[in-house]
Amino acid sequence: MSEPSRLSVNVNAVAMLRNRRDLPWPSVVNLSRIALQAGAKGITVHPRPDERHIRKADVADLRALIRDEFPDKELCLEGFPSPDFMELVERHRPHQVLYVPDDPQQLTSDHGWDLERHGALVSAVTRQTKQWDVRVSLFVNADPEAPELAARLGAERIEIYTGPYGGCYDDAERAAAERARVVATGKAAKAAGLGVNAGHDLTLENLPPLVAEMPFLREVSIGHGFTADALIYGFAETVRLYRVALGEI
Repeated sequence: MSEPSRLSVNVNAVAMLRNRRDLPWPSVVNLSRIALQAGAKGITVHPRPDERHIRKADVADLRALIRDEFPDKELCLEGFPSPDFMELVERHRPHQVLYVPDDPQQLTSDHGWDLERHGALVSAVTRQTKQWDVRVSLFVNADPEAPELAARLGAERIEIYTGPYGGCYDDAERAAAERARVVATGKAAKAAGLGVNAGHDLTLENLPPLVAEMPFLREVSIGHGFTADALIYGFAETVRLYRVALGEI
């Protein structure tokens, strides 16, 4: 029997491939539709200021897709809380927003918030976002001290940055140590009353041991590894494979 999914498919890489040419394919909306039909819980996108992959128009199209065809699914917007990004959140009211401390020129989100240093900013944007009835998640490093502060700043969830864990694909001993840090952070978040998400460089291989130690995970956001596998297996089958890795089916 199928269980509710925790898989949110990040389609940034689909948009990046599309943007190589002045053509409408591959279609971000159509491939998102396939992922949702196959059982993913939602779609995640990171609309950066230079629109090098996801464009503002994509956000509108994806919001309409979920509203009109998949009302039980979710859209997550990821980004730095600049005025332009906040305007996008207010306009489209995604189900969840993941605030990340990215510089606009970063290739990818590669570190979590320093919540002591940026607490005033994070608290202010969190209060504003919750007034729009949008769930707030904060991107944090694997640090067991981070969740309590995230909770005090008003977050409802954290997303643990799992890049260091994912980078240990060829070193089992180091992977176990990095996974222990992720798990400790997740347990601290659960104790603080936060929902726990995870994301970055998660794969079919490294997900099962992580989920085994963190059965309370609410969501995993997967883009690069998912897209790499989808080139081999196709979008629908890759959703199934990741749901198997998550222990859902």
